[in-house]
Amino acid sequence: MLALFRFLSRWPLRLLHVIGALLGWLTYLVSPTYRRRMHEHVAIAGLPWAQARGAVANTGRMVAELPWLWMRPPGELLGKRLQWQGLEMLDAALAEGRGVLIMTSHLGCFEIIAQAIAERYGDRAPMTAMFRPARKKILRELVERSRDRPGLLATPATLAGVRQMIRALRKGEFVGLLPDQVPPDGLGVWVPFFGKPAYSMTLAGRLIQQTGCASLVLRGERLSNGRGFIVHVQPGPVVGKEETPESAAAIVNAAMEAQIRQAPDQYLWSYNRYKGPRGLDIGAAPIEQAD
Repeated sequence: MLALFRFLSRWPLRLLHVIGALLGWLTYLVSPTYRRRMHEHVAIAGLPWAQARGAVANTGRMVAELPWLWMRPPGELLGKRLQWQGLEMLDAALAEGRGVLIMTSHLGCFEIIAQAIAERYGDRAPMTAMFRPARKKILRELVERSRDRPGLLATPATLAGVRQMIRALRKGEFVGLLPDQVPPDGLGVWVPFFGKPAYSMTLAGRLIQQTGCASLVLRGERLSNGRGFIVHVQPGPVVGKEETPESAAAIVNAAMEAQIRQAPDQYLWSYNRYKGPRGLDIGAAPIEQAD
């Protein structure tokens, strides 16, 4: 698998996106379950299919660009392939010195966000991003090796990983989360997502409440014809200390919904957002115990 990813990483991004779009449509056409889930989730969001139809190809592009994103040599910068909108908000949040929680949904090229921040700020404020270890050993090795880049620290979804995120925020650094993913059992609450109950993480709200960090919502827009990406920076949700786990999670979900509505043709509608949680030996100890 590593050898294949290294081989594909040398291909032009434009070619990978072309292949990915074809694979996206092929999967959509041959899998009734996949196709039904996409349509159901778009309908739950109250959007016409015409607005989300482009997500079929973009889901394939998301997969096809991973070798380029993950296996690109550490010294090869994003350069002209990356543009920013709202960069001044990132600069201002970092200058406050209270840590910055970066949130994004499964929208566009969400993998590019951590790399973009690490490339720009990593020498003074590393980015710590949480990921869920893959079940298969070969994939787990690939993910762990590919996401550790200069200025980017990948931490697993364990209690130790949560504590690492808290330490990073208290040192005034960046921490990244995808709040629209289903958390492990015991680490979420059932609150609406596009109006339908979904098991939603409480971690984002707890980090804001307990560290006093700044929060921002970022979106990695995938440009056509392999031209690169635009990272959009927007204000994050306001979660007061008085909020309950349920109300805080609802506030974060609303922020993710607003972001998805900006570019529904790049959202991962095939993600099983409304599934029940699975167990993970992370424990339920309060995160205040972090050093």
